[in-house]
Amino acid sequence: MLMEGSVRCSANYVPLSPISFLERAANVYGDQVSIVYGDQVKFTWKETFERCVKLASTLVTHLGVSRGDIVAALAPNVPELYELQFGVPMAGGVLSNINPQYDSKTVSRLLEHSNAKVVFVDHESLDAVEEAIEILARKTSDLPKIILISDADKSLSIAPTCNHVIFEYKDLLYSGSLEFDIKRPIDECDAIAVTFTSGTTGNSKGVVYSHRGAYLNSLAAALTMEMHSMPVFLWSMPMFHCNGWCFPWAMAAQGGKNVCMRVASEKNIFESIARHHVTHMGGAPTVLNMITNASPVDIIPISGTSVKVMTGGSPPPPQVILKMEELGFKVYSCFGCTECYGPATVCTWKPEWASLPPETQASLKARHGLNHVGMQEIDVKDPITMKSVPKDAKTLGEVMLRGNTIMCGYFKNAKATENVFKGGWYRSGDLGVIHPDGYIQVKDRCIDGIVSSGQYISSISIEVVLFGHPKVFEAAVVGAPDDHFGEVPCAFVKLKDGHNADADEIIEYCRTRLPENMTLKMVVFEDLPKTATGKTQKVILREKAKMLYAQK
Repeated sequence: MLMEGSVRCSANYVPLSPISFLERAANVYGDQVSIVYGDQVKFTWKETFERCVKLASTLVTHLGVSRGDIVAALAPNVPELYELQFGVPMAGGVLSNINPQYDSKTVSRLLEHSNAKVVFVDHESLDAVEEAIEILARKTSDLPKIILISDADKSLSIAPTCNHVIFEYKDLLYSGSLEFDIKRPIDECDAIAVTFTSGTTGNSKGVVYSHRGAYLNSLAAALTMEMHSMPVFLWSMPMFHCNGWCFPWAMAAQGGKNVCMRVASEKNIFESIARHHVTHMGGAPTVLNMITNASPVDIIPISGTSVKVMTGGSPPPPQVILKMEELGFKVYSCFGCTECYGPATVCTWKPEWASLPPETQASLKARHGLNHVGMQEIDVKDPITMKSVPKDAKTLGEVMLRGNTIMCGYFKNAKATENVFKGGWYRSGDLGVIHPDGYIQVKDRCIDGIVSSGQYISSISIEVVLFGHPKVFEAAVVGAPDDHFGEVPCAFVKLKDGHNADADEIIEYCRTRLPENMTLKMVVFEDLPKTATGKTQKVILREKAKMLYAQK
């Protein structure tokens, strides 16, 4: 209700949208570098704004995109994917980033589900999209148009040989107009994106983001990472995941430099940091683990101030945090998910921790803290009674959130939306505890918890110990069915290059450091299956453990 004398009009109410960040960046930071990619690409913020306006223009005038139409994109971290985060909503469209590593059947299913009108595809994913369109053609004649993204430093002439390619991206921009009237959201709760969950626990669901939520979470991401004006952000995490955790929009808000790279290898990361004086980056704990185990030949010492790294997706082992900081990185541990636009919490540093031993500091930083400034509230609750668990760091409950940076819902899936919002909170499906200082710590996915002899076992607690073994590079723990105990913990381990160990050594190492009920019953040495966002696919490992343990 408005107070007497108050009015709401175009002067004091404009729908929030991250589109405005790009417009401002073109004015404030117009001559500053916005994007670099290899040796061939360098744009300023004025150029990026103009390219996005032209992109929006061609989407409407040449490709027939209307307000609310979905435009899909399959690409790695290349400049064109960055531009699509702005160009599509500036055309009134809704962007749907799709994992470029998906196979043709999955791509076909997602395109059919979203009813995408246009698909932008990187040349490395073109075959999969072509096959996906062929699958779609058996069901409908209403097929999406394909726009090919060619690598800037390669001269490709793929388009004429493909059945469905309409334009190459670079040709599309040439036909765009700078006189295009940007289509802003009518309502700030209008959709800006439909981004798909990583599917680690089942089929991917389309998560609907609003202009308002994207705007708020972008600013929250910048504040959480302590971003100053004109930061340098290294795209070491996939931009397609949660719209790059909202950092494409946050970087425009701060007028920063986006360092794009197609492959996030240890060598590329260290070289990019040294060459571009990177200040910020992000990635799953697997990326951090990769960095800490980089070959000495690839490591370039970080000079000056530390590189700030946001990590999330799974709890980072304290050992990895400690090693990262020894290399010159400052780690920000966050909790979040696709449904929260990416990061939703941050383990904010407390001054009183500075006098603690480094190992203790790393353990504290591995917690997930509290809601960031864009999220209203986070709690750990009993999922049945909806009462908060005690702040004793022991009592488990489900991590729940609510606020303006929670998704609008699941695309075309009202039942799933109703279930996940039951009780007026977003139910994350993660198990956690609350520490006496109010900080939360995630202990497991609900589906990943192991119940042995009626007692809950945290797979993450065992994994943290495994990461402390000097020969272990990666580890994942799952439960295997057991007739006597119900479930028993089994570990899948990847050893560091040049190291050897047997199951007995690993089991004994954990036995001396964990309670008896957490004793490993089986250790398997192999590479861990991952999603493109770096999450271990425990659903696959559970099935494998079930089969292997039954054969013992």
